[in-house]
Amino acid sequence: MIIRSPEPEVKILVDRDHIKTSFEEWGRPGHFSRTIAKGPETTTWIWNLHADAHDFDSHTSDLEEISRKVFSAHFGQLSIIFLWLSGMYFHGARFSNYEAWLSDPTHIGPSAQIWRASRISSELQLYCTTIGALIFAALMLFAGWFHYHKASPKLAWFQDVESMLNHHLAGLLGLGSLSWVGHHVHVSLLINQFLNAGVDPKEIPLPREFILNRDLLAQLYPSFAKGETPFFTLNWSKYVDFLTFRGGLDPVTGGLWLTDIAHHHLAIGGGEGACGGGDGAIRGDEGVAIGGEVIGESTMV
Repeated sequence: MIIRSPEPEVKILVDRDHIKTSFEEWGRPGHFSRTIAKGPETTTWIWNLHADAHDFDSHTSDLEEISRKVFSAHFGQLSIIFLWLSGMYFHGARFSNYEAWLSDPTHIGPSAQIWRASRISSELQLYCTTIGALIFAALMLFAGWFHYHKASPKLAWFQDVESMLNHHLAGLLGLGSLSWVGHHVHVSLLINQFLNAGVDPKEIPLPREFILNRDLLAQLYPSFAKGETPFFTLNWSKYVDFLTFRGGLDPVTGGLWLTDIAHHHLAIGGGEGACGGGDGAIRGDEGVAIGGEVIGESTMV
């Protein structure tokens, strides 16, 4: 006789095609409110049109529907943020004296010097960042539409606080901080070494030449020659040349030490990742299905 473990409970946490996309409805101002949809009678209508658009509690009393609207609106907000960043980078590339200031920072007053720490060293790179931000803005708009009209989470998904906390700790804060550390260590610190030494920004090698050449990395930071061995043997003090705790300001730039910033974000990323991963290992998850199809199962660890 074979004893089988019971099948894990499967929860369908997403509704497919919950609300049809209607451009005709989008074209009617105030379609979300019966009063506003009647049209303008006084100038108050204009203010109510903008004020009530995201007053979701006034649209419906259904908690699930309100949660879906708030969730999709977050993607719209992210799209606006990316659009704002894109405009900032574009104006910096088009109207600032950034390249001139990098070439002679002691005699030329800075109009936009905030990008040096992130290794941006030319107007072309600013323009590329502008395009990248526009692409992400479009992706966020698509995500907002998709998660409201095509795959709308159910109320149980929003009420899974433990999973949401795990995602924000390990995914957003943990991996986000670690990604920023990787950018600092493998790109920003190296480029800034050349800039601090007075090298013309146009003569600095491209970042990919550093990442793929350990010998070149070791010339700037000798601990790169040791590879990952100190990390896995817990001999982390070997990385003290690019992960520091000096405090104070860099006398060359007048800003915080980039090596201190890298160390700081590494500690945050490691801590948040451990908290999020530990939470996920303790609680376990049941099988989850989207549109009736099981997409994942995990057991208690």
